[in-house]
Amino acid sequence: MPRREANEPYYRLTITEAAEMYEDDDSVVVDVRREDEYLSGHVTGALAIPVDDLLMRIEELPMDKKLLFICAQGVRSGLAAEMAGAMGIDPENLYNIEDGTPGWIEQGLPTSYGADG
Repeated sequence: MPRREANEPYYRLTITEAAEMYEDDDSVVVDVRREDEYLSGHVTGALAIPVDDLLMRIEELPMDKKLLFICAQGVRSGLAAEMAGAMGIDPENLYNIEDGTPGWIEQGLPTSYGADG
């Protein structure tokens, strides 16, 4: 079950929880790693918006969906979720996939490489 730590404007997700939400039409994965990291393997269908670009590209986030932020280890994605909350996105729609993309790939979940999907 997604959990929220004190003073965090987002929920924390395990890979299993994220995989369940991934199947929902009302969720979108946002990969906040650098482009080279994204190209080396990413969640299929993920939006690629590096954390350093997020504030400039905030309008690219779908405001009517749950936003599942992912990076390599859950640090940059947590920061991205905090930034999105600070920009006015509803905290109920903000999630941080704690185990990151390597955990997603290790579980054999939908993964794309290069510029595909």
